[in-house]
Amino acid sequence: MNNLFSQELKVISSGLHDFATNLQQEQVSVCEVDFAPTCNANQEDALALAKLMQSEKVKQANEIAAERYLNSNPCLEGVAIASEVIEGLQNTKRILHSGPPIAFEDMCGPMQGAICGAIVYEGWASDVDAAFELVKKGEVVTDACHHHSCVGPMAGIISPSMPVFIVKNKEYGNVSYSNFNEGLGKVLRFGANGSEVIDRLNFMRDVLYVALKEALKLCGSIEIKPLIAQALSMGDECHNRNAAATGLLLKILAPKLARVKDGDKALEFISANDHFFLNISMAACKCMLDAAANVKNSTMVVAMARNGVNFGIRVSGLADKWYQAPANFIKGLYFPGFSEADANPDLGDSAITETAGIGGFAMAAAPAIVKFVGGTTQDAVQNSINMQEICLKEHPSFNLPALNFAGSACCIDILKVLDRNVLPIINTGIAHKQAGVGQIGAGITNAPLDCFINALRDFKEE
Repeated sequence: MNNLFSQELKVISSGLHDFATNLQQEQVSVCEVDFAPTCNANQEDALALAKLMQSEKVKQANEIAAERYLNSNPCLEGVAIASEVIEGLQNTKRILHSGPPIAFEDMCGPMQGAICGAIVYEGWASDVDAAFELVKKGEVVTDACHHHSCVGPMAGIISPSMPVFIVKNKEYGNVSYSNFNEGLGKVLRFGANGSEVIDRLNFMRDVLYVALKEALKLCGSIEIKPLIAQALSMGDECHNRNAAATGLLLKILAPKLARVKDGDKALEFISANDHFFLNISMAACKCMLDAAANVKNSTMVVAMARNGVNFGIRVSGLADKWYQAPANFIKGLYFPGFSEADANPDLGDSAITETAGIGGFAMAAAPAIVKFVGGTTQDAVQNSINMQEICLKEHPSFNLPALNFAGSACCIDILKVLDRNVLPIINTGIAHKQAGVGQIGAGITNAPLDCFINALRDFKEE
């Protein structure tokens, strides 16, 4: 030891950058290692993580799951009334909601309000109070959208009479669905359930749906991946910013809508709603990720969803089980008159976009999004870079101009999340905790760590 400091030192510095900097200032040769501890200090979990990361079975399974996702070709095939196409909505009083399954009495205010509004819309109750009593008695059944090949933003409500988009995977044959986007203001997905909400839902079923159905017959099948790819190059990230994507869709639909009854009303509704494409984007992401599900030994995440109380993930190699933790609150920008004290925890199925590598993962493509969710343009770019740490692939079609057209990070690996100590990022709207108030801001949050730890433990047992 006494002779050590009289020799020429060659130091490996692991961890804090300042350790290396101080030595370099003294002209010491330093090899700096970018190191961070794993997310969980539990020795047993860490050992399981290390073993699984070296497993050839896991690597091969992840290649299969990722290939299925990347090869998927989701296409908008048309629209239908939900009970006509979604299994479980025929001849029953069942309403689907976002996130993992949850009992009505445990739901957040916006979701309870939205369910009661849907009951009134369906004509099962005369008013919201009667609807509340009906569902409390168990005369209306609720279930998660994901259990029925569906997704919906925020409360995510899909009831039997609502129109839905039909998205089919032309490569693998699976189908997914999403409801129509209502626009902004007092809307069902934020728990509003007054007469103006019901009137809008009736218009969407009786006018918008009918016109879209005829227009889409004239259009034929519409490939969605090229629309997402082009929108990313035009400043969207296809979760909270869909202005370009909605415009591209409208460009396809407009000539056909001009030829059908009430096409002008449909055009007016869509053109006034920059988020109209969001629900189609979500259904496409669900369709692609479902193709990657149920690959034995795969640690790839195939769903992330929130019900306003809990956040849940599903993993390809762990069948259809949800791994849940309390949903985080969202850090962001609030509309005038509102603050964090008014906010509901993270809510909605729209994190399916991040699961597929767009949304928060593609923020580098949408610098203007920071005006909506907070932060700086550099933050948006860095978020996309960080997500590369936890993903198996970069998407060859979803290119990010700000990253020299690198593909957006996709195919989240639970092992990489834990090993890199980096949690998936999500940009999202903020709902008021009381039903009916609506959106009060937007911001950034992360998937909770415990979801991934619990999945790791189950995977180890598998």
